[in-house]
Amino acid sequence: MPSLRESKFGQPKPVHPYAWLWEPLETAPSFVLRAMFGTKAVYLEGKLIFCFSAKTEPWRGILICTSRVHQPALLAEFPALAPHPILSKWLYLPETADAFERIGQRLVALAKRRDPRIGIVPPAKRRARP
Repeated sequence: MPSLRESKFGQPKPVHPYAWLWEPLETAPSFVLRAMFGTKAVYLEGKLIFCFSAKTEPWRGILICTSRVHQPALLAEFPALAPHPILSKWLYLPETADAFERIGQRLVALAKRRDPRIGIVPPAKRRARP
């Protein structure tokens, strides 16, 4: 059963199972948390950093938003990461990985220090035709 927090109206609100991972980033003035395709997307300084997904595999874990040029360095440092099987432009840390919590915390610490290997500038939104 998911943990609950009180909403501003006194109704219990389910807490995302990975909220504890992104909480250290919440103090950054540029922190933004958005829903994106069933995930919780974390932005810092306008960059998309992580997507936390709690669905079924292969959507249960952390998607690390990074450019392909930075993937080899991150893969060398974190062997548990792999290109996501569907969204291969990003790396993936499945919840089933050994030391998921420890690796997730290390990745968040890198993002907090603004490691240039983590994060992408999202493409500009297209304007709808009138």
